[in-house]
Amino acid sequence: MQWKVPCTITAAVVLLAAPASATNGMNMEGYGPVSSALGGAGIAFDSGTAALMINPATLMLQPRATTRLDVAFGYLGPDVSAAVRTPQGRLSATSLADAYFMPAFGWITRKGDIAYGLGVFAQGGMGTEYGPTSWLADPSQGQNTALTKGLVNQSEVSVGRALVPLAYQLNERLSIGATVDLVWAGLDLKMAMSEAQFVDLANPQAQMSGTASGSLTQVFGALYEPFGGTGIRRLHHAYFDFANDSQFTGQSRGAGLGGKLGIVYEVAPNLSLGAVYHTPTAISDLETSDASMRMAVNVDVGLMTTGIPNDQYVDMDIPVRGKITVEDFQWPATFGLGVAYGPTDAVRIVADVKRIQWSSVMEKFAMVFEADAVPENGAFGGQELKAVLYQDWEDQTVLSLGAEWQASPAVTLRAGFNHGSNPVPDSFLNALFPAIVENHATIGLGYALGEHGSANISIMRGFNSEATNPGNGVTVPSVTSAHAQWNSQLMYTYWIN
Repeated sequence: MQWKVPCTITAAVVLLAAPASATNGMNMEGYGPVSSALGGAGIAFDSGTAALMINPATLMLQPRATTRLDVAFGYLGPDVSAAVRTPQGRLSATSLADAYFMPAFGWITRKGDIAYGLGVFAQGGMGTEYGPTSWLADPSQGQNTALTKGLVNQSEVSVGRALVPLAYQLNERLSIGATVDLVWAGLDLKMAMSEAQFVDLANPQAQMSGTASGSLTQVFGALYEPFGGTGIRRLHHAYFDFANDSQFTGQSRGAGLGGKLGIVYEVAPNLSLGAVYHTPTAISDLETSDASMRMAVNVDVGLMTTGIPNDQYVDMDIPVRGKITVEDFQWPATFGLGVAYGPTDAVRIVADVKRIQWSSVMEKFAMVFEADAVPENGAFGGQELKAVLYQDWEDQTVLSLGAEWQASPAVTLRAGFNHGSNPVPDSFLNALFPAIVENHATIGLGYALGEHGSANISIMRGFNSEATNPGNGVTVPSVTSAHAQWNSQLMYTYWIN
C-alpha cells in the first residue's frame, strides 16, 4: 500500500464508489470498527476518524497535539432472496450479489483547541442481482419462452463521501464540529417488468405502483391495445438496462454536497452527551448516455411494414438505445442524540438514537429515458419516457447500544445491538431494493500495537427480515423478500504525538 497521503486519497476516492448493501435503510449500521462494534453508536465518544461520518465534534475528545491516521477495510456480505407464488407453486430466487469490499481513509490533526483533517468513506447503498435462470428472469411467467426468459435483474446503488472537518473546543467541557462533504452517487439497474406491471404504470386508469408518461409511451400506446391501439396483441415485457461491469462505479453517476454539524458536552470525566445534524444532500441527477430499453411484443407484421394491420402477428424484441437520467436522488437529513458513560475506568456504556428522514427523499424513484435520434432507433428516435415508481418510505428511528471493556492495557472487547425500524412500505417493496433489515448484533476487538499504533476489528450480523408486497391480487402476484447480512470492518491506526 502506498503511504503517501495523496495516493491513498486518490485510490480511496475511486474505490469508495463501490456499492454497499446497507442495513439501516440504505445507511450502513456503523462507520469504522469501533463504532460498528458498539451497535453503530458514536455521537458522544471518540470513535476515531469515523467521527467525520457520525459527529465531528467528538474529534475534540482525542488527545491534544496529536495526528491520527486511520486506514480501514470493510466487507459486506448480504444474503437476499425473493419468492413468488404462482399457479405452478412457490418459486424462490437468491441474489448473486453477496460480497462487497470497501476501503476507508481518515486523517486528523489536533492542535490545542482545534482539529482538522480529511476523510473518505462509503455512505451506504443497496445491491442485488438475480441471474438469467431465476423466476425474475421471465416476467411473463412462461407465456413466451423465446423473448422473456434469461433477463438479468440487478440493482447497485452506491454513495460515498470525501469529508473536510473542522472541530473547536469552546471550553473545557463543550466542543463543536462540522464537515463539508463532497458526495457522489452511482446506480446500475437492470429491471424487467411484466405486461401487468408496465400497464399499471402506463394506463391512467391504473397507476397503483407508479406512472409512465412521455412521447415514447404514447408511441407504444398507439400500437398497444390496452392503450387504445390495435397493433400489439401482447406485451411480453419491458426491460430497462443501464449497468456496467465495474465493481467500483455505477453506469449512471452524479455528485454534489452535504454536511454535518455536531456538539459534544463532557458533563463529567466519565459522562458525555452529544448531538448531531446531518444535512440532506444536494446531488446532481444521475446520468448515463449508454442505456437501453427493450419491449418484447407480439406485433402485427402489417403494421410494422406497411402501417396497415393485417392480423399476422409475430414475436419481436424492440431495442431502443438512449440516455437515462435518474432524477433527484438524494440522501436524507439525520438528527441524532448520544450518551457515553464510564462506570469504571475499564468499562464504557454507550447509546445513540437517530432519526433518518427517508420520507423527504424516498417518496418516489423517477427516471427519464430519452431515445437517441439515430437510424437504428427508427420511429422511436428522439422520443422520451418518464417512469416513476412509488416508494413512500417512512422516516426511520435507529437505536444503537454498546459496551466495551478494557481487559488489559492492550486489549479492548466490545459488543452492541442495533435496531432500525423498517422504512419500506410493503405495498411498494421491490425485490431489487429490499432495505428491510431491522436487528443487528455486533462484536469487536481492539489491540494496541505499541505506543503509536492500534488495530480494531468488528463483526456485525444483520438478522433475517422478511416482508411481502401483496401485489394486486389478480395480475401482479405477491412477492416476499428476505434480507440478512454479515459485515466486518478492519482498521489500522497510526498515532504521531
